[in-house]
Amino acid sequence: MVKTDRVEQRRMKVCIMCGGEGTRLRPLTFDRPKPCIPIVNRPSVEHLVSHLSNLGFSEIVITLGYMGTLIEQALGDGSLFGVDITYVHEKTKLGTAGSVKNAQEYLDGQDFLVVGGDHVTDINLLEFYRVHMKERPIVSIGLISIDEPSEYGIAEIDVHYQIRRFREKPGPGEIFSNLASTGIYVCNPEIFNWIPGATKFDFARDLFPLLMEKGYGLKGWLARGNWTDVGSPASLRQAERWKLDDIPYTSIRGNISIRGGQILGPVLLGDSISVGRNSQIIGPASIGTGTTIGDEVLIGPYTSIGEHCSIRPGAKIFSSSVYNHVILGKNSTVSGSIIDNDTVIGDDCSLEHDTVIGPRVVIRNRAVIHSKTRLWPEVVVDDDTIVKEHLLNEKFDGRCEGS
Repeated sequence: MVKTDRVEQRRMKVCIMCGGEGTRLRPLTFDRPKPCIPIVNRPSVEHLVSHLSNLGFSEIVITLGYMGTLIEQALGDGSLFGVDITYVHEKTKLGTAGSVKNAQEYLDGQDFLVVGGDHVTDINLLEFYRVHMKERPIVSIGLISIDEPSEYGIAEIDVHYQIRRFREKPGPGEIFSNLASTGIYVCNPEIFNWIPGATKFDFARDLFPLLMEKGYGLKGWLARGNWTDVGSPASLRQAERWKLDDIPYTSIRGNISIRGGQILGPVLLGDSISVGRNSQIIGPASIGTGTTIGDEVLIGPYTSIGEHCSIRPGAKIFSSSVYNHVILGKNSTVSGSIIDNDTVIGDDCSLEHDTVIGPRVVIRNRAVIHSKTRLWPEVVVDDDTIVKEHLLNEKFDGRCEGS
């Protein structure tokens, strides 16, 4: 029996959809696709592929669209993760079901898992796959209870997990369930007969209503665990909190210099890190290679700092994501924020909760960035400025809604 299970796992296939532009996460997606946004200093899609590999999904098909070459560079042929990866490029936007149809030649012939490339999860998808294979509906939909279902497709199921109703992004008076679709499905290849080729076609909006109209039974599966589709800065930071919580103990990957500071783990520490006098790092946290932390710096729990950053004396960072080559000035404070690559922040600045700072931004001394504010790439904020609304850059698209 064990030998049979291993054969089954080696042959299980999964399609990861990575075609979206990630407009809702701008300015973080101007320089990278959404699956390459770093979480604990690794592209988020690496966490997903590692999780799938650990569960036994060893044949992975990835559909690519916006900036797809960066995803290929991050994952390669999959050998570092113990999987075989095939890439399928989309020339035009095909929607979720359309993108899977575009990869039909690599998925046909057996039931397969479908996952979004922006998903961060620890859900046991092997259990999901096996339940589907036991009952063999045309589609099984992973469902999870959430507090705010209006941004998702929701489903009503009966005691046999048969889906009775399904509605995409319900409005007021339409929220008949808090069971949200995770966008994770197990599909019988018969679905390809119902997806038109070379046109935009979505699972939730188009395929599921069509299949139910034609009399097919769709099954739900109640997921347990952590899941997010990283659709907002808040969900991105939540995903990073989960990954930081997985750090079991303090780990040093090279040389570290500490002069009277304190590290209260668990903390992941890269090579050539310097920690100044009386500075404190309180885990769970992650500090990338080559980062310098000055004197009297406080780095609080659930903070990730990338490579070759400079955190100047007296600075404080709480529950934030700081990417690579960032300079944070003296006595500046960052709380619950995301700061992209190569940004320079001056002295005595305050970045309030839920701010998102794009790449190559310059924030000069004593500036205050109000909460829920986004700064587009290469914006310059002058001394003593109080920023109360998004600061755009005309060289970059100003939209931050959509996919």
